[in-house]
Amino acid sequence: MKVLCGYNVNIDAVQRIDTDELMGMLAHHDEKAILESLQAPPGVIDSMEDLLAGLVLCMKDGSGAEWFIQNNDVFHDLRSRFFERALIRMGGNMGIMANVLSHIGASLVVPNAVNPSRTQMALFSGGSIFVPGYEGPHEGSSFIGTVGDRGGGDEPIHFVFDFKKGDTFLFNGSQFTVPRENRFIATYDRVNPELGIAEDFETYALEHIGEMDGALVSGFHMLQEKYHDGSGYCGKLDRVLEQLREWKHLNPDLLIHAELGHFSNTKIAEDVFSGLSDNVNSIGLNEDELSVLADRYDRGTPGIRQMNAMDIVRAAIGCTSRSDLAKIIVHTREFIVSVCRGDRWSPAGEVEGMEFGIMCAGAFAATGRLESRDKVEQISMSLKESTAGREQVRQVIKSIGGSKYGRGVAGYFDDRLVCIVPTLICDDPISTVGLGDTMSSATFLRQLEIYLGTEN
Repeated sequence: MKVLCGYNVNIDAVQRIDTDELMGMLAHHDEKAILESLQAPPGVIDSMEDLLAGLVLCMKDGSGAEWFIQNNDVFHDLRSRFFERALIRMGGNMGIMANVLSHIGASLVVPNAVNPSRTQMALFSGGSIFVPGYEGPHEGSSFIGTVGDRGGGDEPIHFVFDFKKGDTFLFNGSQFTVPRENRFIATYDRVNPELGIAEDFETYALEHIGEMDGALVSGFHMLQEKYHDGSGYCGKLDRVLEQLREWKHLNPDLLIHAELGHFSNTKIAEDVFSGLSDNVNSIGLNEDELSVLADRYDRGTPGIRQMNAMDIVRAAIGCTSRSDLAKIIVHTREFIVSVCRGDRWSPAGEVEGMEFGIMCAGAFAATGRLESRDKVEQISMSLKESTAGREQVRQVIKSIGGSKYGRGVAGYFDDRLVCIVPTLICDDPISTVGLGDTMSSATFLRQLEIYLGTEN
């Protein structure tokens, strides 16, 4: 399988939250300003108080979020405090997905690298990566501790703060216990919000589009309502949608999957989803991202964020009812569910692809890396199936019937094919960052092989 990957890639500086250090920072900064940010979350970071408010919000709810750093002093403070002791690894949905594809069997992976610095290129790994126009070495490791120009220049650096279930901390006289593992991301990035397309990538894609089997696109959540030059996001989004339309025109058999991402601006989320729905074959998202869209399409329900599978199915149908989108895939901690329209998708093929994605995500959570399909299968055998996921499978069976396929179930509801598979749980994950991207890209690759008739 040959796959194009766009659009966002960056450097992640991953730091496990030390709750003692967190409480020290909370005590050192203006408590009143932190409380104000908690009461009206800004969604961006202009001060250390904003950063701490974001951390507290996510940790007390067990939720994930990504806020942009708008103040250079905050960036330099974070960099001096955390960067040198952080785990430096591939970041950006596209970068992570490109590496996953490269490790688990894609024959050619062509990523869009707008800022191909020595550090960034060293983080691409596996044997199948080809970056058009880049003549230096790019074969590296997903676990680079020290590389070249570490974090120099204008490289996009995302500070990823991991926290785990059971972590406790004190703030404003109250004790909080984290209900589930997740992360808060503080992003310093002047490149990816532009949703830029590297000229060499654009040229290569047009010249070789007839040879490509699929495309994975992401990074849309980085779009901003307003930019420093006064422009908005619409022109940047339209340019990408035009590229997707051109690819489809030149290669109608090309399968395109888009990962939505977490948006701080609901209007941008709606516009991106609407635009993508008319130009891709499938869209992937998590329960939080689906909940934002569901309110827009009058199918909002509190059961989505509680990971009620049938509420998720109904919301997915509501979101696709006004477009020609053929498939929507919702990946949660406990299960993955797909809702498909049309006769292109088979129950067995959907479930098999989802099972493979789940195995890859489980192996990545347990070890922090992907090496080969044999290794993925070996590691996944030691992981346990989600108890909550199994229960949701039973609830789906009660609601729609369906048939058993492997560890999953597939049936029909409201003229849609619905498939659900429980996830594999790692009790002590190396990191939660990239699990959704790993699951989505592995699922996409396996389904490409199945639907295009090429077994790996």
